[in-house]
Amino acid sequence: MTDSRDDIRAELLCYLVVAQLVAMARTSAWLRTDHLVESGRIWCKANRVRSDWQERVSLGQIAVELAPQVMESSGLTKEQSLVPLFVDGWMLDYASPVVCGIYGVCAGRLTRSA
Repeated sequence: MTDSRDDIRAELLCYLVVAQLVAMARTSAWLRTDHLVESGRIWCKANRVRSDWQERVSLGQIAVELAPQVMESSGLTKEQSLVPLFVDGWMLDYASPVVCGIYGVCAGRLTRSA
């Protein structure tokens, strides 16, 4: 059975991976480390989640590893292909099969490293 903390970590990781995809689609470059850390902080604040900076940095490092793999397997390379992944601004749409697939990759990766 999945712990709610595991779900939260997978959601944050999913968000960071998608943030990396958005950065690549918009700028042809992955997020800088400081922007990735800031993205994690913003997500935590928006979702009222307490997460220490070390955990966010760790998840950010995993996002750096996963984002190219997700981009290659999903074909999410254009900004227009990423827009439908969001609702209400920067909140991920978990009704989207694509978001659910990315979440599954993230949850699986966290399970392997546990």
